[in-house]
Amino acid sequence: MPAPSERTRMPVAVYVLGLSVFALGTSEFMLSGILQPLARDLGVSIPQAGLLVSAFAIGMVVGAPVLAAATLRLPRRTTLIALLAVFGLGQIAGALAPSYGVLFASRVISALACAGFWAVGAAVAVSLVPVTARARAMAVMVGGLSIANIAGVPAGALLGQHAGWRSAFWAVAGMAVVGLVGVIALVPRTAVPTGDDRPQLRRELRIYQDKQVWLALTATAMNGAAVFALFSYLSPLLTETAGLAESWVPTVLALFGVGALIGTFVGGRIADAHLFGTLFAGIASSTVVLAVLALTAQSPVAAIALSLMLGVTAFTTAPALNARMFNVANAAPTLAGATTTAAFNIGNTLGPWLGGLTISAGWGYKSVAWTGAALAAVAVLTTFIAFRLHRSDRTSRIVASSAAPAGVPECVDVR
Repeated sequence: MPAPSERTRMPVAVYVLGLSVFALGTSEFMLSGILQPLARDLGVSIPQAGLLVSAFAIGMVVGAPVLAAATLRLPRRTTLIALLAVFGLGQIAGALAPSYGVLFASRVISALACAGFWAVGAAVAVSLVPVTARARAMAVMVGGLSIANIAGVPAGALLGQHAGWRSAFWAVAGMAVVGLVGVIALVPRTAVPTGDDRPQLRRELRIYQDKQVWLALTATAMNGAAVFALFSYLSPLLTETAGLAESWVPTVLALFGVGALIGTFVGGRIADAHLFGTLFAGIASSTVVLAVLALTAQSPVAAIALSLMLGVTAFTTAPALNARMFNVANAAPTLAGATTTAAFNIGNTLGPWLGGLTISAGWGYKSVAWTGAALAAVAVLTTFIAFRLHRSDRTSRIVASSAAPAGVPECVDVR
């Protein structure tokens, strides 16, 4: 048991990982601020441009488990360096893309690297802190995502409006270089496990025998889908439905990011002690915010205020969702990180796709808020089922260790 001071100290490497996530998050979310100039320049519709968000998410869904499995026995620091380098090259390819198809492909490649970095980086962050500080460690990484929404995404929108959308990709490539230097300099080296401690994919895959893993995955995916159904089309909703000038978009995106940072801070502070309470409060609040936004989307004041509130509610749950997955999949930390990443991005794929369908059906931009509210309600129901199961069956079916010594019971309560 670590001393109290050790329980509260966050290693500098965790903050370095959060800094790298800032670059990754900016790339993932910045299209919401440059969707219109990008669509105009490439000659595609807004829903088609929105599919670039789904392309990134699809790459994340595929890349997280595949790269986690492929790099399971590689040094984690080396893996992080390689993936961050590939991500930076993907941003350069996007900046130089001559067509929509090439840009789409560059987004998928960047997402594959981003997914692998998230999965391995989350496992590294969790491994550097006690079990009782997992949500706090993940809050630091998610905090990089929140700051990306505060600074990176609005800055990308400004660059897109004044220097062309390609300049935003060049800026992210530069941030990736900064993150790469930080990982090389400050993330500790780790030896490749050998002998009985060596990770084995077959053992780690046993986590998927636990229904709690699937419930956690579903809740995470539905929560992400709820947010991205709206967020991917926030810019046209603000300009076409709420009647705001396009110059307002970076400001509202920054407000969403401020809300996300507040939510991440709150969630990181309370989730370790009140995990299910944090999940219920955050997801239910997001459901209400999205429904109210659907009813009041024509009011500029309401659209701005509710965008801020959605950032708070959506990101309050993020540390808890991450910590929950690591708790129920404790036997396989790398695959736990990969599963969480895949789950978030299944939602990030589903949300923009469903939102695009409602827009194409002629239901208007406010329909994406209704779509988000419905998806969030499903996440609430899934969390309730997981809570009831958790209360009725305190013993997990997962393996206590991916390489448990002989004679040690394999079924333990790690929730």
